[in-house]
Amino acid sequence: MHSLSERVEQLRLNDCPDWLYLLHEFDALYRQGSDGGSRPIRTHRKRVRDSLALIVEANPAVNDRPPEVKPVTAHLGRALDLGERGAVQGMSRALARVAGRLTWEYGYEKVPKALARKYAYCEILGPRGPICAERLILGFVLFAPSTTYPQHSHKDIEESYISVAGAWSENDAAVHAPGSLILNRPGLEHRITTGDLIPCLLAYAWTGSEERLNQPGMKLSSPRKARIEKGI
Repeated sequence: MHSLSERVEQLRLNDCPDWLYLLHEFDALYRQGSDGGSRPIRTHRKRVRDSLALIVEANPAVNDRPPEVKPVTAHLGRALDLGERGAVQGMSRALARVAGRLTWEYGYEKVPKALARKYAYCEILGPRGPICAERLILGFVLFAPSTTYPQHSHKDIEESYISVAGAWSENDAAVHAPGSLILNRPGLEHRITTGDLIPCLLAYAWTGSEERLNQPGMKLSSPRKARIEKGI
Protein backbone atom coordinates (compact mmCIF):
# COMPACT_ATOMS: atom_id res chain seq x y z
CA MET A 1 0.00 0.00 0.00
CA HIS A 2 1.19 3.51 -0.80
CA SER A 3 0.57 6.45 1.49
CA LEU A 4 -1.56 9.35 0.28
CA SER A 5 1.54 11.55 -0.07
CA GLU A 6 3.15 8.91 -2.30
CA ARG A 7 0.05 8.65 -4.50
CA VAL A 8 -0.24 12.42 -5.05
CA GLU A 9 1.72 13.40 -8.15
CA GLN A 10 4.32 16.13 -7.73
CA LEU A 11 3.04 19.44 -9.05
CA ARG A 12 5.17 21.02 -11.77
CA LEU A 13 5.35 24.62 -12.93
CA ASN A 14 3.10 24.01 -15.93
CA ASP A 15 0.41 22.74 -13.53
CA CYS A 16 0.40 26.09 -11.71
CA PRO A 17 -0.54 28.89 -14.13
CA ASP A 18 -0.48 31.69 -11.53
CA TRP A 19 3.16 30.96 -10.66
CA LEU A 20 4.05 30.54 -14.35
CA TYR A 21 2.49 33.86 -15.31
CA LEU A 22 4.34 35.56 -12.46
CA LEU A 23 7.62 34.27 -13.93
CA HIS A 24 6.55 35.60 -17.33
CA GLU A 25 6.31 39.04 -15.71
CA PHE A 26 9.84 38.70 -14.32
CA ASP A 27 11.03 37.81 -17.81
CA ALA A 28 9.30 40.91 -19.20
CA LEU A 29 10.94 43.14 -16.58
CA TYR A 30 14.42 41.88 -17.42
CA ARG A 31 13.79 41.78 -21.19
CA GLN A 32 11.96 45.03 -21.94
CA GLY A 33 13.53 47.53 -19.55
CA SER A 34 16.50 49.71 -20.43
CA ASP A 35 20.07 48.96 -19.38
CA GLY A 36 20.81 52.70 -19.38
CA GLY A 37 23.87 52.12 -21.52
CA SER A 38 25.55 50.12 -18.74
CA ARG A 39 27.36 46.96 -19.83
CA PRO A 40 27.29 45.35 -16.34
CA ILE A 41 23.52 45.94 -16.12
CA ARG A 42 23.00 44.62 -19.64
CA THR A 43 25.02 41.51 -18.79
CA HIS A 44 23.11 40.98 -15.55
CA ARG A 45 19.74 41.34 -17.25
CA LYS A 46 20.71 38.75 -19.85
CA ARG A 47 22.04 36.39 -17.18
CA VAL A 48 18.71 36.55 -15.34
CA ARG A 49 16.69 36.06 -18.54
CA ASP A 50 18.79 33.14 -19.76
CA SER A 51 18.72 31.39 -16.38
CA LEU A 52 14.98 31.90 -16.07
CA ALA A 53 14.32 30.57 -19.58
CA LEU A 54 16.20 27.35 -18.79
CA ILE A 55 14.30 26.93 -15.53
CA VAL A 56 10.88 27.45 -17.13
CA GLU A 57 11.76 25.05 -19.96
CA ALA A 58 12.70 22.38 -17.40
CA ASN A 59 9.21 22.62 -15.83
CA PRO A 60 10.52 22.44 -12.23
CA ALA A 61 8.71 21.12 -9.19
CA VAL A 62 6.43 23.46 -7.25
CA ASN A 63 6.26 22.97 -3.49
CA ASP A 64 3.82 25.43 -1.97
CA ARG A 65 5.15 26.50 1.43
CA PRO A 66 2.81 27.39 4.29
CA PRO A 67 1.75 31.04 3.89
CA GLU A 68 3.29 33.34 6.48
CA VAL A 69 2.73 37.02 7.18
CA LYS A 70 4.82 39.61 8.97
CA PRO A 71 3.70 42.99 10.39
CA VAL A 72 4.75 44.79 7.18
CA THR A 73 2.42 42.68 5.04
CA ALA A 74 -0.43 44.86 6.29
CA HIS A 75 0.94 47.31 3.67
CA LEU A 76 0.92 44.80 0.78
CA GLY A 77 -2.59 45.62 -0.43
CA ARG A 78 -1.74 49.30 -0.74
CA ALA A 79 1.52 48.50 -2.54
CA LEU A 80 -0.31 46.29 -5.04
CA ASP A 81 -2.92 49.01 -5.63
CA LEU A 82 -0.17 51.51 -6.37
CA GLY A 83 1.63 49.01 -8.59
CA GLU A 84 -1.47 48.51 -10.73
CA ARG A 85 -1.51 52.25 -11.51
CA GLY A 86 2.18 52.50 -12.37
CA ALA A 87 4.81 51.35 -14.85
CA VAL A 88 4.86 47.71 -13.69
CA GLN A 89 1.14 46.94 -13.79
CA GLY A 90 1.45 43.37 -15.07
CA MET A 91 3.78 42.35 -12.25
CA SER A 92 1.53 43.86 -9.61
CA ARG A 93 -1.54 42.05 -10.97
CA ALA A 94 0.28 38.71 -11.25
CA LEU A 95 1.58 39.01 -7.70
CA ALA A 96 -1.91 39.81 -6.41
CA ARG A 97 -3.05 36.43 -7.79
CA VAL A 98 -0.75 34.57 -5.39
CA ALA A 99 -0.72 37.07 -2.52
CA GLY A 100 -2.46 34.67 -0.12
CA ARG A 101 0.11 31.93 -0.78
CA LEU A 102 3.29 33.89 -0.07
CA THR A 103 5.75 33.02 2.69
CA TRP A 104 7.13 36.29 4.10
CA GLU A 105 10.33 36.07 6.15
CA TYR A 106 13.29 38.10 7.42
CA GLY A 107 16.35 36.11 6.34
CA TYR A 108 18.43 37.22 9.33
CA GLU A 109 18.92 35.42 12.63
CA LYS A 110 18.66 38.74 14.48
CA VAL A 111 16.45 41.53 13.18
CA PRO A 112 16.30 44.93 14.92
CA LYS A 113 12.91 45.38 16.56
CA ALA A 114 12.04 48.46 14.50
CA LEU A 115 13.00 46.77 11.23
CA ALA A 116 10.94 43.66 12.07
CA ARG A 117 7.78 45.77 11.79
CA LYS A 118 8.78 47.47 8.55
CA TYR A 119 10.41 44.86 6.32
CA ALA A 120 10.04 41.32 4.98
CA TYR A 121 10.79 39.41 1.80
CA CYS A 122 9.32 36.41 0.01
CA GLU A 123 11.18 34.05 -2.29
CA ILE A 124 9.25 33.01 -5.40
CA LEU A 125 11.87 30.97 -7.23
CA GLY A 126 15.01 29.48 -5.73
CA PRO A 127 16.29 26.81 -3.34
CA ARG A 128 13.49 27.63 -0.87
CA GLY A 129 10.80 27.71 -3.55
CA PRO A 130 7.93 27.45 -3.97
CA ILE A 131 9.30 27.16 -7.53
CA CYS A 132 12.44 25.07 -7.19
CA ALA A 133 15.70 26.37 -8.72
CA GLU A 134 19.36 26.28 -7.71
CA ARG A 135 21.20 28.94 -9.76
CA LEU A 136 18.74 31.85 -9.62
CA ILE A 137 16.58 33.43 -6.92
CA LEU A 138 13.62 35.68 -7.67
CA GLY A 139 11.39 37.30 -5.09
CA PHE A 140 9.98 40.48 -3.58
CA VAL A 141 10.92 42.82 -0.74
CA LEU A 142 8.26 44.92 0.98
CA PHE A 143 9.01 48.04 3.03
CA ALA A 144 6.64 50.16 5.09
CA PRO A 145 6.73 53.96 4.70
CA SER A 146 9.65 55.70 6.45
CA THR A 147 11.85 52.62 6.55
CA THR A 148 15.63 52.48 6.76
CA TYR A 149 16.99 49.09 5.70
CA PRO A 150 20.46 49.11 7.27
CA GLN A 151 23.80 48.80 5.53
CA HIS A 152 24.47 45.27 4.28
CA SER A 153 26.10 43.35 1.44
CA HIS A 154 25.89 39.92 -0.21
CA LYS A 155 29.06 37.86 -0.56
CA ASP A 156 29.47 36.32 -4.04
CA ILE A 157 25.89 37.22 -4.97
CA GLU A 158 24.94 39.73 -7.65
CA GLU A 159 21.64 41.44 -6.84
CA SER A 160 19.23 43.65 -8.71
CA TYR A 161 16.09 45.43 -7.57
CA ILE A 162 13.29 46.64 -9.84
CA SER A 163 10.71 48.97 -8.33
CA VAL A 164 7.09 47.75 -8.51
CA ALA A 165 5.53 50.40 -6.26
CA GLY A 166 6.75 53.31 -4.18
CA ALA A 167 9.81 55.55 -4.34
CA TRP A 168 13.08 54.67 -2.58
CA SER A 169 16.76 55.54 -2.49
CA GLU A 170 19.95 53.52 -2.14
CA ASN A 171 22.96 54.96 -0.33
CA ASP A 172 21.26 58.37 -0.48
CA ALA A 173 22.40 58.68 -4.11
CA ALA A 174 19.12 59.11 -6.01
CA VAL A 175 15.36 58.57 -5.85
CA HIS A 176 14.13 55.55 -7.81
CA ALA A 177 10.59 55.34 -9.18
CA PRO A 178 8.57 52.27 -10.29
CA GLY A 179 10.20 50.54 -13.26
CA SER A 180 13.76 51.54 -12.35
CA LEU A 181 16.52 48.95 -11.81
CA ILE A 182 19.45 49.04 -9.40
CA LEU A 183 22.37 46.60 -9.65
CA ASN A 184 24.44 45.71 -6.58
CA ARG A 185 27.65 43.88 -7.44
CA PRO A 186 28.89 41.17 -5.03
CA GLY A 187 30.16 42.63 -1.76
CA LEU A 188 28.83 46.16 -2.41
CA GLU A 189 27.61 47.78 0.80
CA HIS A 190 24.18 49.33 0.36
CA ARG A 191 21.47 50.93 2.46
CA ILE A 192 17.84 51.52 1.45
CA THR A 193 15.43 54.23 2.60
CA THR A 194 11.77 54.66 1.62
CA GLY A 195 9.43 57.63 1.38
CA ASP A 196 7.27 58.93 4.22
CA LEU A 197 3.75 58.26 2.93
CA ILE A 198 3.53 55.05 0.89
CA PRO A 199 4.97 51.52 1.07
CA CYS A 200 7.65 50.31 -1.32
CA LEU A 201 7.57 46.97 -3.14
CA LEU A 202 10.68 45.78 -5.00
CA ALA A 203 11.15 42.72 -7.19
CA TYR A 204 14.64 41.27 -6.84
CA ALA A 205 16.93 38.79 -8.57
CA TRP A 206 20.01 37.07 -7.15
CA THR A 207 22.58 35.28 -9.30
CA GLY A 208 25.55 33.31 -8.02
CA SER A 209 26.88 29.85 -7.39
CA GLU A 210 24.52 27.08 -6.30
CA GLU A 211 26.39 26.79 -3.00
CA ARG A 212 26.14 30.50 -2.20
CA LEU A 213 22.47 30.82 -3.16
CA ASN A 214 21.65 27.84 -0.93
CA GLN A 215 23.48 29.47 1.99
CA PRO A 216 23.60 33.24 1.41
CA GLY A 217 24.67 34.02 5.00
CA MET A 218 22.72 37.29 5.22
CA LYS A 219 24.15 39.71 7.78
CA LEU A 220 23.58 43.36 8.51
CA SER A 221 26.75 45.42 8.71
CA SER A 222 27.86 46.49 12.16
CA PRO A 223 26.96 50.10 13.09
CA ARG A 224 30.67 50.97 13.27
CA LYS A 225 31.34 49.60 9.76
CA ALA A 226 28.31 51.46 8.41
CA ARG A 227 29.62 54.73 9.87
CA ILE A 228 33.04 54.15 8.32
CA GLU A 229 31.48 53.43 4.91
CA LYS A 230 29.55 56.72 5.14
CA GLY A 231 32.67 58.62 6.20
CA ILE A 232 31.34 59.53 9.65
